[in-house]
Amino acid sequence: MKEKLIIKKRLKGEDGYKTFSIRIKDETTEKLNELAITTNRSRNELINILLDYAMENCEVK
Repeated sequence: MKEKLIIKKRLKGEDGYKTFSIRIKDETTEKLNELAITTNRSRNELINILLDYAMENCEVK
């Protein structure tokens, strides 16, 4: 008898990401949109890249 492949349901939010909203300036949105077009990446992907970089390269004094 073959073993069955068990695929568990993934609940929303269990992919290691969280969803939340933020307020940003219009000019920041425009720059982000331009960067998204230039790099052929989504705004979401770019925001994650930029936040990861900032978190790794910031210093609290």
